This record gives sequence, C-alpha cells and structure tokens, in this order.
Amino acid sequence: MNRWDDRYKHDRYFYGTEPNAFLARQYTVFEQSPHVACYAEGEGRNAVFLATKGHQVTAYDYAQEGLRKTAELAAQFDTVVETKHHDLLNDTIEPAQYDGAVMIFGHFAKDQQLHVLEQIMTSLKPGGIFLMEVYEEAQLAYKTGGPPNIDYLYAEETLRDWAQQYEVLHFDCVEVTRHEGVGHKGLCKVVQVIVKK
Repeated sequence: MNRWDDRYKHDRYFYGTEPNAFLARQYTVFEQSPHVACYAEGEGRNAVFLATKGHQVTAYDYAQEGLRKTAELAAQFDTVVETKHHDLLNDTIEPAQYDGAVMIFGHFAKDQQLHVLEQIMTSLKPGGIFLMEVYEEAQLAYKTGGPPNIDYLYAEETLRDWAQQYEVLHFDCVEVTRHEGVGHKGLCKVVQVIVKK
C-alpha cells in the first residue's frame, strides 16, 4: 500500500468533500466541455462536484483507496464518476479524448512537473480547457498544507513560461485561504492557471 492509499483508507475525507474554492468559482469555464478529466484527484471531491453540474467526469489517481472513496462520494451525491487507476509519471494517457481537465494540488518533483502537465494537455482535444491550482514555492513558509519539500512545489515563473504556449485565460500567483478537510488549513500561496489548448 502506497502512502496515498494509507492516507485515504480511513472513513474521513482527508481534504474534505467540498470542491476546491478556485474550481467552484471558475467551473463555468467548462460550460462547453461535456467530458472532463480530473487528474491526481485523490478522494474525488472535485470530480463529484463537476459531475453534479452535469459533466461526464473521469477521475485519475494513483491511490486505489482514493478511487474507492470517489465512487462512494459520487453515490452520496446521486451521481457517477468514472475512475481510473493511473500513474501520471509512468502510464500514458490516450490523446485528445477530453474537453476539459482539472488538477488541484497535484504535486510532483520538479523534474517531473512539466512532463505531467504535458501528459494532461495531450489528453485534451483541440480547444480543451485545463484548470489547476497548486502550491507555489513560497508555501513552504506557510506550513498550512502541501509538500514540506520545495522540490515538490511549483515555481511561479516556470508555470508562467509553460502556460504561454497556450491561450492563457487566467494566471495568478496569490495568497488565499483554504480550509479543505484536515489537509489544507489556513492562509497559503498558490498558483492558479486556466489555459486553452
């Protein structure tokens, strides 16, 4: 059992059951996106939220326990989310199959971050929308969530440079407050990105 399975095996939802606030505020960007993929989706809170808004949603995660709880949460909300056990670092994703994609606090080592982002963008059809919120390097000082290792946080300028190859609909590096289960609590520094392929 990997550490994520161990984190998610309990009855409580580690990051809560409410959607991420940035996604909840910006979800209408997916109005023309019938099929949305949620990557590094954990226990399913964002995928289930989008499913309740009428989207066909596929949730990808490395942790089987997270996917199990995603299905349970979807049932609680009387909706359905397709789940796929997937390693974003080593498994390939079929190209051009989704109209939209989401990754909320999907953290990987710096030498893997751009590879993961390109995997996600490859999975989008032309015109597809990608939304993400991740912790910026400065988050290390806040100690309110996210990896306690700067190598797993994102550099604002790296993401800004990466985003320029697409149509940038939103880009911000900002202090926000996040209260998401027991995993994210309080003021934090995030990068928020919405791009169109």
